[in-house]
Amino acid sequence: MDTVEHPRVRPGLLEDRLYQKHIAEAAVEHNTLVVLPTGIGKTAIALRVIAEYLRRAPTESVLFLAPTRPLVVQHAKSVAQTLFAPEPLTLTGAVAPERRAVLLQPPQVVVATPQVVGNDLAHQEFPLDTFSLIVFDEAHRAVGDYPYVAIAKANQEGPRARVLAMTASPGGSRRRIREVWANLGIERFEYRTETSPDVAPYFHGIGVETVPVPVPAEVRHLAILLRAAVQRQVDVLRRMDLLPAGEAGRRVLLEVGARVHRQIDAERSQSGSDSGILWKAVTAQAAAMKGLHALELIETQGVDSLREYLARQRPGPGRRWTASLRAFLGDPDVEEVVRRLASLTIEHPKLAKTVEIVRDELRRNPKARVIVFSQYRDTVDRIVEEVERLHDPDVRPVRYVGQATHGKDQGLSQKEQSVLLDRFRAG
Repeated sequence: MDTVEHPRVRPGLLEDRLYQKHIAEAAVEHNTLVVLPTGIGKTAIALRVIAEYLRRAPTESVLFLAPTRPLVVQHAKSVAQTLFAPEPLTLTGAVAPERRAVLLQPPQVVVATPQVVGNDLAHQEFPLDTFSLIVFDEAHRAVGDYPYVAIAKANQEGPRARVLAMTASPGGSRRRIREVWANLGIERFEYRTETSPDVAPYFHGIGVETVPVPVPAEVRHLAILLRAAVQRQVDVLRRMDLLPAGEAGRRVLLEVGARVHRQIDAERSQSGSDSGILWKAVTAQAAAMKGLHALELIETQGVDSLREYLARQRPGPGRRWTASLRAFLGDPDVEEVVRRLASLTIEHPKLAKTVEIVRDELRRNPKARVIVFSQYRDTVDRIVEEVERLHDPDVRPVRYVGQATHGKDQGLSQKEQSVLLDRFRAG
């Protein structure tokens, strides 16, 4: 394996991939947006560009921005391990503002969350003019009022440091991509996929195996009942000419809800009141959304997840019955679902299959590491419980979720997340 030879890169640590070299060379000379799929080397490109700017501007600093503390810690480790550079300075919300000002002493590689830098810039306490390069990781966030926008604007108005922006997904529309481009002051676009001629030799692909599982008849029947409940609310919206013919999915219903609320706001601004008929539409739309979520849970997560969701919908102390809750929970088919759930103990078969796959993998290779992704926290908890029931000392499941706490559902702080990732890397 050929490795990068550069006075600021530690020998033997960074593979010299041709496409990374070409992209880095372009990014050194132009403000560049790099779009690469996850896993083929955005960080390696950033390290090459940082190394060159440390060589070209030895008295100036480099700013490496990432949206979360775990990513900041990860990038700081990559810089420390790969480059001949001052010990990276990590700036997150855990570092007090008065302490941050003391720590900023160029030349440095500063790895930070954008919220910290944005706040300090707003108070004129961040010396942006001491930086020769700014790296924006997950650059697709540079829209609206996200701090990346203010930081990039301050750079364009002031020091005009070189900008390297990186993302795996620039946005779902041309408008959003143009917004990111304009906000960051991009001059050049470098885009590759796994099949690009200069990438393909380095990309060995990911083996994907689809494992189908039969959905029990009882679960299928609950899904039929919930579809009927959703259809009742959809019919209400159709009779009001708010929905076109055809399937009414989540996105269409969200658009209807936004449109109705705009109409209500317009009526209020013109006459000081609003139409009761529009609130009927709001109720139907919200009830339909609840029904769609319940349907998704029973089809993809299982009986327990649906049961817990429906239980959470019932107002407890301090909560009131809304019209949409009454429409949803009072629907005869939803009431039938609740009755059937009371005696159902069957679980979604994918849960047992997941545990089986994890168990077999770790029996074949006890040193293997496994990540199981789930869309919902309730399912994360169920998977952890089921894996723990294996009572296998080599199988040690850990719950890893985001920071937000919802009632009794405790999130993990960024520090806790970072500790878990370190433990995972260490085996």
